[in-house]
Amino acid sequence: MYSKVQQDAKPILKWAGGKTQMLDILLPKLPKQYNKYIEPFFGGGAFFYAVNPDEAIIADSNPELVNLYKSVANNLDEVIFFLSQHYNDKDYYYEIRSLDWKQLSASEAAARTIFLNKTCFNGLYRVNKSGGFNVPFGNYKNPKICDIPNLTAASEQLKKSIIVEGDYKKILKEYAEPGDLIFLDPPYLPISEYSDFQRYTKEQFYEEDHVDLAQEVKRLSDLGCHVILTNSNHPLVHELYDYYDIEVYQTKRYINKDSNKRTGEDIVVTAHPKKFIIGSECPTPISKQAEKYPPTRYMGSKSKLLPYIKEVISHFECKTVLDLFSGSGVVSYMLKAEGKEVISNDYMAMGATFTKAMIENNEVTLSPIKAKQLLQPNEHNDCFVQNTFKDIYYNDEDNQLIDTIRANIKLLTNPYEKAIATSALIRACVKKRPRGIFTYTGDRYDDGRKDLLLSLEEQFLNAVAVINDAVFSNNRHNKSRRGDAMDIRVKPDLVYMDPPYYSPHSDNEYVRRYHFVEGIACDWQGVEMQWHTKTKKFKSYPTPFSSRMGASDAFDKLFKKFKDSIIVVSYSSNSFPTLDEMVSLMSKYKQHVEVISINHKYSFGNQSHKINDNNNDVLEYLFVGF
Repeated sequence: MYSKVQQDAKPILKWAGGKTQMLDILLPKLPKQYNKYIEPFFGGGAFFYAVNPDEAIIADSNPELVNLYKSVANNLDEVIFFLSQHYNDKDYYYEIRSLDWKQLSASEAAARTIFLNKTCFNGLYRVNKSGGFNVPFGNYKNPKICDIPNLTAASEQLKKSIIVEGDYKKILKEYAEPGDLIFLDPPYLPISEYSDFQRYTKEQFYEEDHVDLAQEVKRLSDLGCHVILTNSNHPLVHELYDYYDIEVYQTKRYINKDSNKRTGEDIVVTAHPKKFIIGSECPTPISKQAEKYPPTRYMGSKSKLLPYIKEVISHFECKTVLDLFSGSGVVSYMLKAEGKEVISNDYMAMGATFTKAMIENNEVTLSPIKAKQLLQPNEHNDCFVQNTFKDIYYNDEDNQLIDTIRANIKLLTNPYEKAIATSALIRACVKKRPRGIFTYTGDRYDDGRKDLLLSLEEQFLNAVAVINDAVFSNNRHNKSRRGDAMDIRVKPDLVYMDPPYYSPHSDNEYVRRYHFVEGIACDWQGVEMQWHTKTKKFKSYPTPFSSRMGASDAFDKLFKKFKDSIIVVSYSSNSFPTLDEMVSLMSKYKQHVEVISINHKYSFGNQSHKINDNNNDVLEYLFVGF
């Protein structure tokens, strides 16, 4: 028995077209996780030995190669015994080459294969149309015919594998399953009429075979497999694999007798698995930390949909997430609790204030002492609320307190303390307002809720405490931004979009509903007041989502802008673009688009009686593009 030498295995055979020279290119393309490894065009197996998978299916249509690997795996001592008897001599080489390997024992045939490979010209494996090995003698001075340490290491690795003979399609149909890694190194498309050196079996591999192979790659990707494929830099390869990641690399050839011409270009195609995202009726609940986000009655809030959004995003490997229309910030907060590096963006100052306080902010809180100090009279009070909104939303005492808090917030120097205090004031004003909106005057919708019975001062201090409790660090550099979604310049792993929904049955003017607290957030700077209106609102911010054509055009631009990121979009079944239109728009830029439908009732729908008396019951769609 030969002792087992522990070392990393290298290919047993020298292999023309082998991937030893491409390992630095191929290894970084390995997925972080995969199930089993499958290589149906095994050849020399350089990538297999470098990867060293725990579970593998290796296959080839060449029965002589399959016999070699099975023999090394199962009868190594016999293979070494026969191989050690061979020697480097031209006449002896041709004598051994003339033998029919099928008439030899499995171990003797395996030794013959290794011997011929080590001593033939340039490590070629080529057969004639009758299947006979026909490569000439290599004239090497001292080739290493019997490398016992490497054979031993290779044997240990091969033992972990299932070794089979067969056509690649048959192998893949039988063994490939979702999550598997498939490495395909077929005979290359010839780049010249003299490039037919890779005739590994007596059967040729023609252009139509490459077309079939491309269809098989699509089947594997749709099945959920990771696929890496190599080929020559041939126009047909670009045409066949246009949907996937294609990269071209300079490589070195070992065939041309002129060493100066031993160069070429190889293509590596990476086809990522298609993900099948199934919306669960009972998705995993959000974390305890995510539950700490202050509850909101904000129009269109996704609080009830968080478990579904969390489940969808969990299917993807993503570190950075952009919440493009953050709104109340509830989705950003859930993502932060999941350990993502979050960028929150919203065109409204109110939303950006919330996310400044609880997304970007990792550690700062507003002390109870400072919170109470904000309630103390300030001689620099501008009395804007008292003068502008008298007898519209609150009584004189509340209006005076709002102005006092506003004036004192301006004296805070820490931006996160300012954000917490402003967010708390906004929250207090919303809670003291029947229905929490500012589209009407007076308090005719007073339903006796406890929130309406508490004083504004109590609501403010309660809000500070709730927001303080929500502050935490996820050890990431999170960012809050107020700005146009079209202008943001980041390239996140994933983009979540919850834009204003356009529907002919209702409006999506957030500013009209929340203009008063939006004014608190921006201090009524940069707005166009509409003094003639009863509510003293200001002109809504321009948005492309105010018309059907505008919404479609905006989605098209956003999908193009973030075509390199995973895209998840929340949208409603009673809005436009329609489901089919959204899928069509997203499919222009994403290879895979899936739609998850969720039954949902909005807290504050608009004119529901116009929507088939549905009492605001709609389907919420999650469009997922990747």
